[in-house]
Amino acid sequence: MLLRHRSSLHGLFFSTPIMASHHFLHFKPTSSSLNYKSNIQPPHNFISSGLPSNSAPKLVSLSLKVSNSSFCSHASIPRPVSEVCLEKPDEEIVESQQLKLLRLKLEGIGIPCGSCRPGQTYGLLCPMCKGGESGEKKLSLFVAEDGNAAAWTCFRAKCGWKGTTRAFADVKSSYNTMRKVSRVKRIREISEEDLNLEPLCHDLREYFAERMISEETLRRNSVMQRRYENQIVIAFTYRRKGELVSCKYRDLEKKFWQESDTEKILYGLDDIDGASDIIIVEGEMDKLAMEEAGFRNCVSVPDGAPPKVSDKALPSHEQDTKYQYLWNCKEYLEKASRIILATDGDQPGLALAEELARRLGRERCWRVTWPSKNEKEHFKDANEVLMFMGPAVLREVIQTAELYPIKGLFNFRDYFSEIDAYYYQTLGSELGISTGWKAMDDLYNVVPGELTVVTGVPNSGKSEWIDALLCNLNENVGWKFALCSMENKVREHARKLLEKHLRKPFFDVRYAKSVERMSPQELEAGKQWLSDTFHLIRCENDCLPSISWVLDLAKAAVLRHGVNGLVIDPYNELDHQRPPNQTETEYVSQMLTSVKRFAQHHSCHVWFVAHPKQLQQWTGKPPNLYDISGSAHFINKCDNGIVIHRNRDPEAGAMDLVQVCVRKVRNKVSGTIGDAYLTYNRYVASNNL
Repeated sequence: MLLRHRSSLHGLFFSTPIMASHHFLHFKPTSSSLNYKSNIQPPHNFISSGLPSNSAPKLVSLSLKVSNSSFCSHASIPRPVSEVCLEKPDEEIVESQQLKLLRLKLEGIGIPCGSCRPGQTYGLLCPMCKGGESGEKKLSLFVAEDGNAAAWTCFRAKCGWKGTTRAFADVKSSYNTMRKVSRVKRIREISEEDLNLEPLCHDLREYFAERMISEETLRRNSVMQRRYENQIVIAFTYRRKGELVSCKYRDLEKKFWQESDTEKILYGLDDIDGASDIIIVEGEMDKLAMEEAGFRNCVSVPDGAPPKVSDKALPSHEQDTKYQYLWNCKEYLEKASRIILATDGDQPGLALAEELARRLGRERCWRVTWPSKNEKEHFKDANEVLMFMGPAVLREVIQTAELYPIKGLFNFRDYFSEIDAYYYQTLGSELGISTGWKAMDDLYNVVPGELTVVTGVPNSGKSEWIDALLCNLNENVGWKFALCSMENKVREHARKLLEKHLRKPFFDVRYAKSVERMSPQELEAGKQWLSDTFHLIRCENDCLPSISWVLDLAKAAVLRHGVNGLVIDPYNELDHQRPPNQTETEYVSQMLTSVKRFAQHHSCHVWFVAHPKQLQQWTGKPPNLYDISGSAHFINKCDNGIVIHRNRDPEAGAMDLVQVCVRKVRNKVSGTIGDAYLTYNRYVASNNL
């Protein structure tokens, strides 16, 4: 389990991110009620300083006007950090050479710091994300006491840019001091009175009612409002054990910001205290929507979703700043045995679900599938489903959540469509393709994605039989092939294939004057057929190819040319790069596993020709698959095992008879063990070899 213990660290460095400028609701002076469609006033900031107590900013009086009446509130709203840091006049500050150089370095990477002073934290506009559409100043910059070093990070959820720099590399003390100070972050204690929170007005309650959120749900979740000058915003209060921990604001333009320097926790945390089943959503509105559907055991993340899943390793809990709220809520989350991830259905929402599953453990996570809105779209989140489909449909979505997928772990239901296609025989060649020889139809058929090992004593016709098989498959079903044939010269291999395809000799046959040689026109057509049907895998120098080199080129042939079959002839001619601490048996097992994975992944049938070891006191009978030189894994790993044998004794039978011994068939649907006999004639157009 990833959640180990709660961290007392709350950030990478001492920071006071400046909250974004946001539009609020404007009150018309002629009306006593809230009109959230009225004109938008100039933006204002909620800003909190992270300075030590002896540098506390001065308080200001704020005048708020509603209708024709007004009142004055001495709210404790600090000035912006940049103003606070300039309490000392510029002329009294003597800048060091290293501070000047540090500023030049920071400005060189786009961080404006002309008025920044040592020992302070500043909220600036991030040069990487430009603050997003709303221009949020979320870049927190800390300058060390001696002005030699600086550290920064962007607290926008979709950015997160951070880094450090120094004026002089040989000055160590300032950098170490900065790192020590940066790990200290004070957590503000807040209250409803401090924030001037108040109950929701009539118009905001109507706003929630349009989104199917009842007043009872709003009261139970302590949804409030905050006034600032002549504007108003929704305030979602974040509580733990009933105590206010943080507050997140939202205007009706759907812009969000939070109280700075407060602890990050899940929204609605008390609702999952001791729960074995919990639901995690992406926004506070979705949390409220879940309650309308009957689910109180739901929480929302505070910071929204990332743009994509991180490709980095999972950080330690001290460095996991983006998801620190999970670590802060560890004692609540670790009790849950089932966590339903009901994040938004867009790409960032899916990325958030994956990041949560990485940290919470995929084995106890479920995920929801939002229902279709129309032929092209799905509903985005829980609140949309509640508004347009009602609480019953939202309840059904949660109740039918599916197990969160774990890579490499599947269920048969994931393959039901494939099983149906197999049963109704709509998969085409999955039941096997005929070799073109009727005598073999009951014994051996070619199935895509399988490995066939072919062996036989030298000069038995193994390569000839495979060449004839490839010609049949091309003629009958149009298959294409990649050939890695190390024992054949290209011109010799081309001659053999053309003779089988055209059923005419490449040269004049002196002992058979009646047999007509292929014409130049047939040769040209045959060359085009060779070019369209076969792709060669060959080393351009004298070195031997390794199996990984062959499979890489075969993969390219599959993807680029659509080949259906690969021939490796023979195994003995490969460069076997076996480690010195690995036995031949282990090497062969590993190699054949790689070949099988290639075949299965690319639905490409592989024929692997392997010579038998030297047979002592050979009696002329067909060898066994266990006689293959190298390892018994050749028969153990293959899907099909075939021995090609030719009679060499005139007294034992016909010399042109080829015995095809099928000695292993893993897929009983495509064949069985047995022998077939084919006759061999180079120039007769017939079904027999």
